[in-house]
Amino acid sequence: MVTLKDRAPERALILAPQDRDALIAAGILREAGFAAEPCPSLLDLIAQLDAGAAFVVVTEEALATADLSALAIWLDGQEEWSDLPFVLLTFRGGGLERNPAAARYLEALGDVTFLERPFHPTTLVSLARSALRARRRQYEARARLEALRESEARYHTLFDNVDEGFCIIEFLDGPHGPLSDYVRVEANPACATHTGIPNVIGRKVREMVPDEADGWIESFRSVLKTGEAVRFERELAATQRYLELAAFRVDPASRRQVAVFFRDITERKHAEQALRELNETLERRVAEALAEQKHFADIVEGTDAFVQVVDHNFRWLAINQAAASEFERIFGVRPRIGQSMLDLLADQPEHQRDVRAVWKRALSGEEFTGVAAFGDPGRDRRFYEMKYNTLRDKAGRHIGAYQFVYDVTERIAAQERLSQAEEALRQAQKMEAVGQLTGGVAHDFNNLLTIIRSSTDLLRRPHLAEDRRRRYMDAISETVDRASKLTGQLLAFARRQALKPEVFDASVRVESIADMLRTVVGSRVKIVTEAGRERCVVEADMSQFETALVNMVVNARDAMNGEGRLTIRVMSGKAMPATRGHAASSGPCVAVSISDTGSGIPPERLPHIFEPFYTTKEVGRGTGLGLSQVYGFAKQSGGDVAVESEVGQGTTFTLYLPRIDEEMTVDASPDAKGSPDIVDGRGRRVLVVEDNMEVGAFSTQLLQDLGYETIWRPTPRKHLGSSPERMASTRCSPTLSCRV
Repeated sequence: MVTLKDRAPERALILAPQDRDALIAAGILREAGFAAEPCPSLLDLIAQLDAGAAFVVVTEEALATADLSALAIWLDGQEEWSDLPFVLLTFRGGGLERNPAAARYLEALGDVTFLERPFHPTTLVSLARSALRARRRQYEARARLEALRESEARYHTLFDNVDEGFCIIEFLDGPHGPLSDYVRVEANPACATHTGIPNVIGRKVREMVPDEADGWIESFRSVLKTGEAVRFERELAATQRYLELAAFRVDPASRRQVAVFFRDITERKHAEQALRELNETLERRVAEALAEQKHFADIVEGTDAFVQVVDHNFRWLAINQAAASEFERIFGVRPRIGQSMLDLLADQPEHQRDVRAVWKRALSGEEFTGVAAFGDPGRDRRFYEMKYNTLRDKAGRHIGAYQFVYDVTERIAAQERLSQAEEALRQAQKMEAVGQLTGGVAHDFNNLLTIIRSSTDLLRRPHLAEDRRRRYMDAISETVDRASKLTGQLLAFARRQALKPEVFDASVRVESIADMLRTVVGSRVKIVTEAGRERCVVEADMSQFETALVNMVVNARDAMNGEGRLTIRVMSGKAMPATRGHAASSGPCVAVSISDTGSGIPPERLPHIFEPFYTTKEVGRGTGLGLSQVYGFAKQSGGDVAVESEVGQGTTFTLYLPRIDEEMTVDASPDAKGSPDIVDGRGRRVLVVEDNMEVGAFSTQLLQDLGYETIWRPTPRKHLGSSPERMASTRCSPTLSCRV
């Protein structure tokens, strides 16, 4: 409420050329309770007006010959809310026909009341009171206007800093029927930022996005008809943007308007909404401004976002109902504008500490987005996405911070379910790979066992010719070798085979087996070897290295159908690159690449080429373990293997191995002296350690047939537990241990 102290002095200024007239008027007004101040001249009156006055009493003769331009200038300079009342004492009352000079006074003074002399004192007092009431209404209007402007500035500042897109659409009737089109009657700058469509105000949606207008119209028309707010996500195909939108009807429904909040899901921009300027009369402008303020307040209250605005003292400048209700649900107390959130949470020190920490960052000027959980774990604990921005006034001064919050509990839960599903899928893929590996191993070993079993059955036939016996035995021996090779390839893939590392120069080794590789690929494939000047020294199993080269070369030969060009390059690199999602290595490496001019590998097959038993060759032309051996050897040697291929342009396999410093290498092949073969085992005891019953029985029987005495134990512990006296009681030589 505006008090007298908030106004200019409530006094009457009196201008009369006759001192007696001024004193009489001042006396009448003072007796009625008015403060009255006579002014000796027009200039003195203007000076007194600068100090403030409620109204002016002036006699006609004081203005008759005076230059009123200075007074007119003062009156024209009044603020828009001010219209200083004048009571003009005249000897000629009535209309302009009786007092032609009245028109001059009306034009010069504006708000003037004529009082014909002589007059009764009560008439002057009545006019003075009317003038004072009018002046008071002007000051009250000024106070309301100032409060309104302050409120407008606060809301304008908020919307200037909001980064959400906002528009109000108004439905139209068109060729497609009632409510079949709409235009945007209001839109903030962020609207263009989020949608990518500029200058949308006044444009029909069927003109802007004709191909998708029906979908947008139907989404918002249902909001207009039902009055139910909606929240949804939709792609704006015209600009290839995906928007998250919240829409609700602007009441009354007769306005045919729907308010829409939206944002680019990946990027948020500041939003701005212009306020209408005040026009026409003061009362109407105030009413319109109040309606506009309510309009935007309804919009803020209608959104499902939690909005809070806080000053530097942690006091709420604004908070919508959604945010207040959620705050009360979490903390058990309901906030109100003007309260301090720290005081409100004084009896909840843990929550007070968390709230102070996050708002302190925002009030220091930091703008950030975060996701956090609030609420008691035993009750309803939910996740929120919180966006904090700096709040500034029109002058750019930092006056606080504001927050937009969305409940993202369901989104977090969906992400958790997706993570669990992905983990289950990975586990299923692992089981599928194990099943594929098991099936391939069983198939190949069944084939080998068929040969061995058939050969042994045939060897049992009586009167078998020596040449056939030899042929069956050779078949068994060759099949065992093939089984051993298959086992080695499996161990290489699993990185479990026993490697024999040696230090050698990869360039030299490639050159030394080049002739052998040419024999493998045939005369129609031209092999070209390229090596850098720098030595490429590695420490790896040389035999497995050569096997890996042969496997890659054979694979390249088959891809070229036995005819083409094969390039083998050996280079020294500074670091091993990242391969198939595996992290890169910082140490130096040696790269051995094999490039062919074959048909290439389709992209959908590239992820599977290193899988065991995966092959695209015809039956009998490959086991599908060649590249698996390369992969296993590379990983077990501390390296990796990469592949680059383009259909119709050929393929390049690159084997990476760690390069070692030549100064640190030592001779890794000591001069081992072979022990003489033991032809006769008599007088010697052998300890056989084997946990498999069949293998252990077969091994001991074989040794006994050679003349050895055997001790068979399933584990080393049982042998070590034997007493020394028992071991020393025999006449045999010291026990030889044999781990089968």
